Amino acid sequence: MAAGNERTKESAQREFVISRVFNAPRELVWKAWTERERLMQWFGPKGFTMTAAMLDFRPGGVFHYCLRSPDGKEMWGKFVYREIVAPERIVLVNSFSDAKGGLTRHPMSPTWPLEMLSTTTFVEHEGKTTLTVLWAPLNPTEEERKTFDAAQDGMRQGWTGTMDQLAAYLAMG
Repeated sequence: MAAGNERTKESAQREFVISRVFNAPRELVWKAWTERERLMQWFGPKGFTMTAAMLDFRPGGVFHYCLRSPDGKEMWGKFVYREIVAPERIVLVNSFSDAKGGLTRHPMSPTWPLEMLSTTTFVEHEGKTTLTVLWAPLNPTEEERKTFDAAQDGMRQGWTGTMDQLAAYLAMG
């Protein structure tokens, strides 16, 4: 396989893509994704609350956060920003972490990929914003790739709840 086909080979895995149109201008949707105080009000699956957040929003910077589930369990996560093209695109590496920011495995899925490459795009049309999230395992083992592929329905459910919370936040103005 020629070097130019490496990306094609990697893309052969099932990427997870979810998209939603929000009745809000791109600038507001962008701010909701890039400002700590705003993120803390909506980010996470339905019923989860963000109890801690440290944000250094720049390429190479980190967003380290804690989500509390409805039953009180804490789950830490971390984004490491790779590319930021305001207000169009954010590329980051997403992982579970501990309270100190160290990488950890998914608390309920030991074969979940350790790191995910996430690309979020923001496209405005007639005052509305189409937000698209694309997720793919980063350098997964075969077992991690199979776990990711099998989890598409669960990811769709989790991201749908997260986007529902974003829609409700944006509706508040």
